[in-house]
Amino acid sequence: MQVRPANDDERHEVAALWAERWGSPRMVTRGRVHEPMGLPMLVALDADERIAGALTYEVRDGEMEAVTVDAFIARIGAGRALIEAAAAEAGRLGCRRLWLITTNDNTPALRFYQRCGMTLAALHRGEIAASRLLKPEIPEVGRDGIPIRDELELELPLSPSESP
Repeated sequence: MQVRPANDDERHEVAALWAERWGSPRMVTRGRVHEPMGLPMLVALDADERIAGALTYEVRDGEMEAVTVDAFIARIGAGRALIEAAAAEAGRLGCRRLWLITTNDNTPALRFYQRCGMTLAALHRGEIAASRLLKPEIPEVGRDGIPIRDELELELPLSPSESP
């Protein structure tokens, strides 16, 4: 699995994949609206150089937030490769931690991030109600019929030049 910064063509291909999956180009985390197409993007390429996954991030206050993490081809290591590459970049940039938000219904992601070494850092109870004011297309009910209510914050603490 090769991970590298996305070129312009790859960014547009990822945007089309997001449109199919999310129905909106915007993301909301912790009360902030993100436009992922305007953020740095890493892509994971499979052996045939197809885009297997993408991760966008934002660096603020000595921390890197993984704003989006998507494996477009499941179970081939794209997600793990992206998290590892982002952690390496965060360490190189001197960030204290790599963190991200997922919703309470996203149990597959919760399992995955913990397998990547991330730990639960915070429960932001009821935060999705405020997020829906910024992004009304967030559904009321998610995976397995679970009401989407809360944001779960996961983190991977880092020290400069550290990678997982």
